[in-house]
Amino acid sequence: MTVSYTLKVANSRFGGFSKLLFRWKGSIYKLLYKEFIVFAVLYAVLSLVYRRLLTEEQKRLYTKVAQYCNRSTDLIPISFVLGFYVTLIVNRWWAQYTSIPLPDQLMCVISSNVHGKDERGRILRRTLIRYANLSAVLILRSVSTRVLKRFPTIDHVVEAGFMTQDERKKFESLHSDFNKYWIPCVWFTNLAAQARRDGRIRDDVALRLLMDELNLYRAKCSMLFHYDWISIPLVYTQVVTIAVYSFFAFCLIGRQFLEPLEPGQEGDLDMYVPLSTLLQFFFYAGWLKVAEQIINPFGEDDDDFETNKLIDRNLQVSLLSVDDMYQNLPPTVKDKYWNESTAQPPYTTATAAETLKPSFLGSTFDMRMCEDAEQSQLAEASPSVPRIQTPLLSRFFAAASPAISIKNFSRGSRAHPHLRRPRTDGGFPSPYPNRSEDPESVARIEEEETEDEESRASESTTPGGHLAGTQPLEASETRRKELPLIRVKLPSSESIGADQLEVWEP
Repeated sequence: MTVSYTLKVANSRFGGFSKLLFRWKGSIYKLLYKEFIVFAVLYAVLSLVYRRLLTEEQKRLYTKVAQYCNRSTDLIPISFVLGFYVTLIVNRWWAQYTSIPLPDQLMCVISSNVHGKDERGRILRRTLIRYANLSAVLILRSVSTRVLKRFPTIDHVVEAGFMTQDERKKFESLHSDFNKYWIPCVWFTNLAAQARRDGRIRDDVALRLLMDELNLYRAKCSMLFHYDWISIPLVYTQVVTIAVYSFFAFCLIGRQFLEPLEPGQEGDLDMYVPLSTLLQFFFYAGWLKVAEQIINPFGEDDDDFETNKLIDRNLQVSLLSVDDMYQNLPPTVKDKYWNESTAQPPYTTATAAETLKPSFLGSTFDMRMCEDAEQSQLAEASPSVPRIQTPLLSRFFAAASPAISIKNFSRGSRAHPHLRRPRTDGGFPSPYPNRSEDPESVARIEEEETEDEESRASESTTPGGHLAGTQPLEASETRRKELPLIRVKLPSSESIGADQLEVWEP
């Protein structure tokens, strides 16, 4: 039976876990004591041989071997290899438990969507849920030694009531080289389709919901089968096991008490009982034994899954929900808090102190704001308020005014090869100072400039080109007024606070 100690650790207190250290069932002592005794005996035998039977020359040779073995233990990455392996095993262990099929969702859908208080309706509901439980029993027989011992043959399954004799004949008449746990699920789908044709399931939406829940149930059965089929690669398990056992084989020799090689040299403290080495064996070997125990949780270890109890529970509650509880409802009445705006269930004397605790309203609820009244005044964002920029950011973003594009800059330079005198304040002029620089305005500016270029191009290609040529100075002055030259200069300390945009006059 699974060892549960949840109640013992419900509250954290001083020495709370100490009560768990003296339990035997499911403990590390029960799991590891044989290996621990073997390691301690071997260590004691080598210690006696070194102290009593070896000559001085042999002790010197043994000391060199022991020092070599002690250095070799640092070359085995036992913590990394073992820690990653146990993490993988624990994740797989919990995933296998969540893959055990439970009929709770399916039985609720059957009870609410397969109608009929007569005998036919009752038979349909009980048969549907029995097929689901039969599928779970068949797959658990394939992966759990406990369930296989309980139902060693199909005769035992029939005797237990999960299958009738006619269903057994149908089951055995279907020949397949693979596991046939899925056959009851197919029976379920066919029977549900027949119930839909007979009007026991009233619409296709209810039938679809029933099929979806069955598919989820069948998928869990399939996952159990695949977890049993696909194990953690054997090479990884072998690497971890060899690493642990070779580490402690080196420890048997390298952690012995050694006499100094040179006369007069100070030796190590003679510890007849190597406490640190025994604790290290207890931790690392115990870690490996934990992985060995939960790598297949469908066995008969103390902490393996109680699959037989799960079968009993699932069959009992599922038959109750689809049969005895079908439309067997208590009367609906006004609840106790019908006339109360805020419901407050009573407390016992043992829990009355909890009413004194305030409700949690948020982490910033009790934060004190600044007492300055000016800081609490509402302020509206205005486009006329200048943008504040840091000196570093202004170097990159000050020249990037929305009304100035690379295209405009390059075109203006070509149109005005002569340079005007730059402004001394380091500002950034705009060809349209009276326009707000929002994206729509920028688009209109670029449109107008494009139209001006197209009109000038069309005038230059029309007949009477001499007329256009007689007024080069006037056209140049017009373009100069419309598209003034823009020169970008790094902002000075006075222009850091805001973008300054204005027209340069010649």
